[in-house]
Amino acid sequence: MRAVDYLVFALGSLRFSRLRSYLTALGIAVGIASVVLLTALGGGIREYILKEFTQFGTNIITVTPGKINTLGLSGAVINTVRPLTIEDAMEIGRLPNILTSTPLVQGNSEVKHDNRARWTYVYGVNHEVPKTWRIDVSQGKFLPDEPPGQARNLAVIGYKIKEELFPHTSPLGQFIRIKDERYHIIGVMERKGQVLGFDMDDAVYIPANQALSLYNRESLMEIDILFTPGQDEKQVISQIKRLLVTRHDKEDFTIISQSDMLGTLGSILEIFTAVIGGLGGISLLVGGVGIFTIMSIAVNERISEVGLLRALGASRGQVTFIFLLEAAILSALGGLAGMVLGFSIGLGLHWLAPSIPISIAWEYVALSLLIAVLIGIAAGIAPALQAAALHPADALRSE
Repeated sequence: MRAVDYLVFALGSLRFSRLRSYLTALGIAVGIASVVLLTALGGGIREYILKEFTQFGTNIITVTPGKINTLGLSGAVINTVRPLTIEDAMEIGRLPNILTSTPLVQGNSEVKHDNRARWTYVYGVNHEVPKTWRIDVSQGKFLPDEPPGQARNLAVIGYKIKEELFPHTSPLGQFIRIKDERYHIIGVMERKGQVLGFDMDDAVYIPANQALSLYNRESLMEIDILFTPGQDEKQVISQIKRLLVTRHDKEDFTIISQSDMLGTLGSILEIFTAVIGGLGGISLLVGGVGIFTIMSIAVNERISEVGLLRALGASRGQVTFIFLLEAAILSALGGLAGMVLGFSIGLGLHWLAPSIPISIAWEYVALSLLIAVLIGIAAGIAPALQAAALHPADALRSE
């Protein structure tokens, strides 16, 4: 038999048993669709999280008070004898290859204007926030560069604060109250949205020295440092560590680099993606079981057909190949149908809810299609061998 004869014979058998072929391919289609959809959602979530973590850039370093062994978080418990100070931030800013050094004090307070009030985040920072955090001022200007002891009660508000407290007028030049202290508004930030769960539009920025006094704190929560792109991150961290050890007499602080955070996050996301792929693989295995079951039934239904083939001179190898080819075709067709189904569901979800991130992992799609065909062939081996083992005379008499 020629190769085309095998193909024509296999396709003819599949067309003759359309319902059986449909049900067989359906199991693989569902498995492939699951892989496509799960990996698309997983890839979308991965890209979304990485985008969130890199909104402030990758050349940023954070110093937090207290020596800890984990990555730590902004606002970690302050239990160090010598706290981080605004002066520490200023000294770091004078180091080579340091572009900005931003002190941060964070609190949550009620902000009032006339008869309107809103609870919001209050960030005590310096004038370098726009460059460090990649956020611009849409109206007015940001906090000026003033010595900590001479800093005035000035405030820059987020877009949402402007909308809530000053819906019909410009906030520039007006005053707000934070814990009964008056702050003069000099600027409004552009829309930024949420970053790592924090709504940057629902915030008020005041000088760090005022925030320390406002919340009765001695230490900064962190210092965000922006260094020159292309510089050796380890070398920059080393010089920051030497400076702070000299000032504190010991290493009572933790330095966190963006690359460290992204590395840890990347490892977690890789495990997450592998788990999602495994869940889709389970669906493929279920489809393989379906192929095995259907092909076994098909052998019992086609005993006389096998006997006729053997009587006409077909060898056991040829009969085996025919059944394996049918299984492979069913798997491939089911896989292609599953890809289309998975893509359609994913795009439909994204169209209905644009906030749902979708990112097609083509390598997983191609791998799952290959695995589907291999599973189909593997599941068809036993039924194919069973068919090939039939004696021609016995097979013909079965009719």
